[in-house]
Amino acid sequence: MSKPFILHMFTTAKNLSPFDVNMAVDAGWISTVPYINVEPEEVCSLVQDAIFSRSPKGLQNTGIFIGGRDTHQAMEMLKIAKDSMLPPFQVSVFADPSGAFTTAAAMVAVVEEELITKFSTDLIDKTVLILGGTGPVGQIAAVLAAQAGAKAVIIGRQLERSQRITDMCNQEFGAGKINIIAASDPDKADYMKSADVVLATGAAGIELLSTKLIASATQLKVAADVNAVPPAGIAGLDAFDNGKALAGSTSGAVGIGALAIGNIKYKVQSQLLKQMVEVDKPIYLHFEHAFSMAREQIKAAK
Repeated sequence: MSKPFILHMFTTAKNLSPFDVNMAVDAGWISTVPYINVEPEEVCSLVQDAIFSRSPKGLQNTGIFIGGRDTHQAMEMLKIAKDSMLPPFQVSVFADPSGAFTTAAAMVAVVEEELITKFSTDLIDKTVLILGGTGPVGQIAAVLAAQAGAKAVIIGRQLERSQRITDMCNQEFGAGKINIIAASDPDKADYMKSADVVLATGAAGIELLSTKLIASATQLKVAADVNAVPPAGIAGLDAFDNGKALAGSTSGAVGIGALAIGNIKYKVQSQLLKQMVEVDKPIYLHFEHAFSMAREQIKAAK
């Protein structure tokens, strides 16, 4: 008899995300076991407890999910988990802290698709502003945009924090091959004049882009917002908008709301969790795999 599917779910927070638990069970993981307040130095022993309790064949039905909120810490824990495996005792691992990896992947992918279909272009050499960009989703959205060839600018309330986050993204996620720029809210008006894309990734219920700033963006093409809680992060943008003309735009820009992004995010997370169930060999998943899956889901929906 085959072993039941068990997903060991690590989080550095005091609670595991109910969203992630629901997604995992719906993807085929029969049992989801939470481990809360996990420190990076505890990962190795937890992983090895998991891998040595089953035969290599039984481990095909075993996986590890890494949550939390800190993107850098999640990637560090993913690496520790991978390095803790002793072949043939190996399991798949998927990192998605606060859903940031899958959300950012969906956001950038749907924006890319709008650029292609509505403006016959892509992200290469486009100026992409990430508003409220110091949070987990903003960080990864900036990295993915930069990896796709864009000139990404993380804009936060405090320049010092923006610079610190930007340096971390360039060094830890970009391996020195990308160059994300840091800026603060007082710089926003100037950057809007040359912005091609705006991604609003700030806290729920805070307007980050006003009607006045939208009107000033003479080359804006796409604006996207992950905030589904009123007021919208981008003035005039509805959570259901999906490529609709952006109110107040003088450049013919289109808007993408949180629920349109969320639809792709849901599919991405679901498919990656299912991959862990279905593969014969262990896989180690993070934001780059989420972005590839988001592109696949968009292509499949055409």
